[in-house]
Amino acid sequence: MTFSAQILTLYPEMFPGPLGTSLAGRALEEGKWACSPIQMRDFATDKHKSVDDTPAGGGAGMVLRADVMASAVDHALDQQPDAPILAMTPRGKPLKQARVRELASGPGVTILCGRFEGFDERIFDARPIEEVSIGDYILSGGEMGALVLLDACIRLLPGVMGASSSGDDESFETGLLEYPQFTRPRKWEGRIIPEVLRSGDHAKIAAWRKQKAEEDTRLRRPDLWEHHRDAPDQSPSGARGQKKEDRS
Repeated sequence: MTFSAQILTLYPEMFPGPLGTSLAGRALEEGKWACSPIQMRDFATDKHKSVDDTPAGGGAGMVLRADVMASAVDHALDQQPDAPILAMTPRGKPLKQARVRELASGPGVTILCGRFEGFDERIFDARPIEEVSIGDYILSGGEMGALVLLDACIRLLPGVMGASSSGDDESFETGLLEYPQFTRPRKWEGRIIPEVLRSGDHAKIAAWRKQKAEEDTRLRRPDLWEHHRDAPDQSPSGARGQKKEDRS
């Protein structure tokens, strides 16, 4: 099954963009995923191909019209009825790795890219659209967010990263930041790779990596640490146990 991405945008030339290179680009060439940008102006009904209008109640900027967006969304639903529809907007729910994994395991995704002051709110009442944010900052439009979301999904598709375990220990996969990484040369500018990583003792290496991941998460992302610390332990079989002990 090919993971199919439909992107509703005013700038279809932005796709696949950087996703046409490296691992994602190779996967695109190999048919592991498909990219279908759709020009939203094609669904405007006036001679000027207008997709926006002034905000009701006054204010700066322009707002994307619900009627035009709905026509574009309906077209996308006809093309790919089983794909979830996501709108990139700073008012959306923060994108998490767990949601990325859910999306990557499905048939694909339709992404609605915001512009200007955002969308007429009625579009979210009238159509099954999930509002998503990639962070607490403002971009010029949803296209960059769409690229981020797609990259996060594509790398998880079967055969894209090579070894199936490549992403297992990365940040956010286990609720922790990833442990520090090192490579040759052994000594650089007076700094030496930790001895444990050169010991060949896999149990000690695993323990060191777990400790460092916990330390870095506690110091750099206390929000993640609190959630991780309070989560129930999970055995290899998947059975949940007692809450973790306080290691702070």
